[in-house]
Amino acid sequence: MSSVGKGVASASIAKILQSKGYAIANIKADMYVNIDAGTIRPAEHGEVFVGEDGIEADQDLGNYERFTNQVCTADNYITTGQVYEEVIRRERNLEYKGEDVEVVPDIPNEIIRRIKQCQKKNKADIVVIEFGGTVGEYQVLLFLEATRILKAKNPKDVFTAMVSYLPTPGILGEQKSKPTQYAIRTLNSAGIQPDLILCRSEKPATPDIKRTISNVCSLPKNRIISAPDVYSIYDVPIYYEKENLGNVLLETMGLKSLKNNLQDFKRFSQKIRRIKKEINIGIVGKYFNFKSCKDTYISVIESINHACWYHNLKPNILWLDSEKYEKDKKKLKELDDVAGIIIPGGFGKRGTEGMVLAAEYTRKNKIPYFGLCLGMQILTIEFARNVLKLKDANSTELKPETKHPVICTMEDQKENIENKDYGATMRLGACPAKLNKDSLSFKAYKTDKISERHRHRYEFNNVYKDRFEKKGLHVAGINPQRDLVEIVEVIDHPWMVGVQFHPEFKSRPLIPHPLFREFIKACIKR
Repeated sequence: MSSVGKGVASASIAKILQSKGYAIANIKADMYVNIDAGTIRPAEHGEVFVGEDGIEADQDLGNYERFTNQVCTADNYITTGQVYEEVIRRERNLEYKGEDVEVVPDIPNEIIRRIKQCQKKNKADIVVIEFGGTVGEYQVLLFLEATRILKAKNPKDVFTAMVSYLPTPGILGEQKSKPTQYAIRTLNSAGIQPDLILCRSEKPATPDIKRTISNVCSLPKNRIISAPDVYSIYDVPIYYEKENLGNVLLETMGLKSLKNNLQDFKRFSQKIRRIKKEINIGIVGKYFNFKSCKDTYISVIESINHACWYHNLKPNILWLDSEKYEKDKKKLKELDDVAGIIIPGGFGKRGTEGMVLAAEYTRKNKIPYFGLCLGMQILTIEFARNVLKLKDANSTELKPETKHPVICTMEDQKENIENKDYGATMRLGACPAKLNKDSLSFKAYKTDKISERHRHRYEFNNVYKDRFEKKGLHVAGINPQRDLVEIVEVIDHPWMVGVQFHPEFKSRPLIPHPLFREFIKACIKR
């Protein structure tokens, strides 16, 4: 079923194989016809993860990067839309040499081509490919057909793992395997026999369940792997190894373990379990009324986790809906109960006035503030209104006719917006920045040259730069190529920093992002 944990399973398998000495690459295959995830609402599909090259992808690529510490690009992401677009392009260019182009085998063959391309570019010994959705869905059939064709041509090189849920009806109190049995039969009907079953459940799979599934899918019992709920996602590869998954995988693939080095995750897993002291961190946002907030802000959440664990603290994240501040300013008092707040990225006007009120409250009350992309723009708007006394100050995204566009449309974006050319046209991917050496950001990074990932159409308006500087909003980072403001800091404040980029995409469990690390440090002092 959806959200059963295929992404974490794929990332964990990759981490384990990597720890055994093999070069790996991850691919996420999404079934939708969108070319990428950039035009999908975060509340609908979860966070849009931005790769180093600017690919707007599914949030699972974030897990791949956090687990394997490898960089994902467009090669690590496939959608049905991309596949059809390329097949149609090739047909229009006569690259099929006059042959009729058919859904089968031409669509599956394009999927296979992309898989092989990823393997080649990453020089990977093993490619771990995750299919989104579920086995019974119509839209996954072409990807299953690609798997069948690839397996038929390379029987010793292609292996299939199914992640399936074992429900435990509360009134019965025992696990049930019938849904998994049915899913296996459905996979069989597509011409695929699973080589491995990962049994997701609240509690470990019982021996009886493993035996039943083993009989149904004609697999040795040691290939039925228990995958229960654990303390954190970083415990998943550790638990898999307790089930001997790594060795079972290598044995199934006819490979030997070149080494065995999962000690970094084991030590990390043990450390975070011992942490008891909590710290309250507020996320002030607006995507709280639809799908789980955890999907919408997953990279932000994990970055908070990484930084708090680094400081031996357990984060307690409070979800603070900015729209309620617009209705009742008295509710801003709840910000007194947090050690610091983060305003993350987002688009559109809804809830932004409440964010401005939250930024004002934290500035005046010296509460640590960290603004990410939109959060940086909110900080700038608030400072302009209440310190520079430009009462109409705003962003041209939020109020196009504003008298004081302190945040304005990027020059190269105006034509895109006018033509409604929205897909993959923002400022995307890694861009360099030069830091001022007297800034909080420089102290965090310990270097004046950085590279961070972006996803935006609007920017700090340099027309107002001198006025901001004179009143205490310090421009701490600049893109040297285009003279774009990347970081602003409020001088008369313990830690009030806004960044135009998305540092959450580069945080790792063992290496917290420097800015998140220092933000939490400021929260501890408060």
